Amino acid sequence: MSGIDDCLRQAMAIPGAIGASLVDYTTGFALGAVGAAPGDDPDGTATGTADIVHAAVSRSPFASVRPGDGVEDLIITTAGGYHLIRPLRTGFDSRLALYLWLDKDLGNLAVGRRRLRMLAENLVTA
Repeated sequence: MSGIDDCLRQAMAIPGAIGASLVDYTTGFALGAVGAAPGDDPDGTATGTADIVHAAVSRSPFASVRPGDGVEDLIITTAGGYHLIRPLRTGFDSRLALYLWLDKDLGNLAVGRRRLRMLAENLVTA
């Protein structure tokens, strides 16, 4: 079981992690954040994360591909990093997403995705 602080601490232990946050994507508010944020703007990062998740979850053309299909995670690749966003699946109205910023040279995208998925699952069951 993992609380928000513990979850974010574990996210920063992922090789190459630069920053992480838990965002309420309906408000754009970060419930917790650690490490650095793109542009040194944690509030802007939370708002941007919320905008991306909201667009992907509510307007995704892929949501209707198969019953039960939905957005599992979102990956944005920039020149220097990977930005991973994982909407949380809960038994109630899910409105949270985990965000992880990985250094492109030091991080491993597959490891980051796998570890972020495990952290999300542990956070939801906490």
